[in-house]
Amino acid sequence: MKVVAMIPIKLNNERVPGKNVKKFSDGTPLITFIQKACLNAATVDEVYVYCSNEQIIDYLVEGVRYLKRPDYLDTDQVNCNDIIREFMKQVDADIYIAAHATGPFTQSKSIDTCVERVMTGKYDSAFLARRLQEFLWCDGQALNFDIQNFPRTQDLTPIYSEAPGAYVFPKETFVKYDRRVGIKPYIHEVSEIESRDIDYPVDFEIADAIYMNLVSQNKVNSENTEV
Repeated sequence: MKVVAMIPIKLNNERVPGKNVKKFSDGTPLITFIQKACLNAATVDEVYVYCSNEQIIDYLVEGVRYLKRPDYLDTDQVNCNDIIREFMKQVDADIYIAAHATGPFTQSKSIDTCVERVMTGKYDSAFLARRLQEFLWCDGQALNFDIQNFPRTQDLTPIYSEAPGAYVFPKETFVKYDRRVGIKPYIHEVSEIESRDIDYPVDFEIADAIYMNLVSQNKVNSENTEV
């Protein structure tokens, strides 16, 4: 089975301008990490950076391919499913991975686990997620507990928050549902660090601090960041 990873990139980010190529304190661009994670995943055959701006070529890691995407996919009205749909027209595969640069601590082994689960046929998709087992509220109402008879934290029903590092799905799942997650997904639980997503400037600062701390502890190898 052919497995292809697609890293969607745009350079006109609004909340964190240029965040995908923004450099951590040691000079490593953010986009580097997810490229290495995909390249070093044993199950992945090809890795593409899908970007409308050819300037991104300067940031590609050896072994990663560049594919130019239409400019209209850079607008705020476009979501990842729109990008995947167009990418699939250009690159054929049995299983696709949508991997986002905003998840710099994504591990190759997590990507492999998701692909392997999908390959079994037991699941129609897979993604990474962080377990939330906390007292949660929404619109002034308790979301996951009874405020009159609240349980111990460890007895709460866990809720999972998606992480950006890898959405894995067979071609037929996307064709059938027109989305990257089917009706029977495998949810691969990852650590607080691995689930880090960069949406705002403070998120980048936190990720940079985590990364530099790992560097200082010699917990970074040539493959990826071990967390």
